[in-house]
Amino acid sequence: MTARNQALIGLTGVAILWGISYVISAYLLNKFSPLCLSFVRMTLTWAWTLIFLGRKQQQGRRPNRREWLLLIASAIFGTLIQQPLYFVGLRLSTAANASLIYAAAPLLAVLMERLAFRSPVTAAKMGGSVLGFGGVAIIIILGGGELRMSVGNLLLVIAVLGLTTGMMFTPMLARTLSIRDMNIYSGGLGLILLAPMASWELGFGDFTLAGGLGAWLLIIILALITSVSGIWFTKGVALTGPGTAAMFMNLPPIISLITGHLFLGDPVYQGQLWGGTFVIMGVILSNFQSRSMRNTKEKKVPL
Repeated sequence: MTARNQALIGLTGVAILWGISYVISAYLLNKFSPLCLSFVRMTLTWAWTLIFLGRKQQQGRRPNRREWLLLIASAIFGTLIQQPLYFVGLRLSTAANASLIYAAAPLLAVLMERLAFRSPVTAAKMGGSVLGFGGVAIIIILGGGELRMSVGNLLLVIAVLGLTTGMMFTPMLARTLSIRDMNIYSGGLGLILLAPMASWELGFGDFTLAGGLGAWLLIIILALITSVSGIWFTKGVALTGPGTAAMFMNLPPIISLITGHLFLGDPVYQGQLWGGTFVIMGVILSNFQSRSMRNTKEKKVPL
């Protein structure tokens, strides 16, 4: 199996894990305040990452000045902006609306990838983006959900812009820095950036830690999901590019739909089934490659 196909399988796993995390996060916001949940999850996520990657045999190295600047820029957009606004927006909106808004990431990633790296925007990639986003829209609009521009939705829009912008730095880092070092250092930087906001909420805001044992077990599981999916996603972005990797962000709403039905008893509507079909077709179309593209030499990244 080629490295690219392995990355695509990993990205499919990321989509499944992210879909489950939407449901868990929405539930945990009843037990924790948004910034508290974001900081605790990031702390436990980094701990899991150190457990998974710290045992690897290869010798790590400290980033050089250029790599530090790229890591800091990525953490500012992908963590400092995206993480808190995601949880605050999720509390003020709904998991369904969050899924739809985050499904706009592929369109944004294709555009940003074109501007940043002059990557070719193929008809298959653009068509897959539009088809996938349209499928998620069907899930929400015709599937019993509702989308209106509230404060929560606006915060989610800013969050997804931060996430997509942060992804643009990964291919540049992957040229010289290993996937292992990227995840370890970016996790530490994320905690450093989030600590002042969590401290402010602890002293002056609504810092809530009301969860019982069950809630803490869930947040540990959520951190495990975030760590594993983060490692796989970083590798997927490095090997396939931000535009292709972002296509898989259309799949989590389907996973959330199934998970919510199985564990929370949420109803499933016909419009949601039709929308799910379009989403899957969009992901398949976006990853279609011509014979000449398949025969080109694959990109190698340090692991």
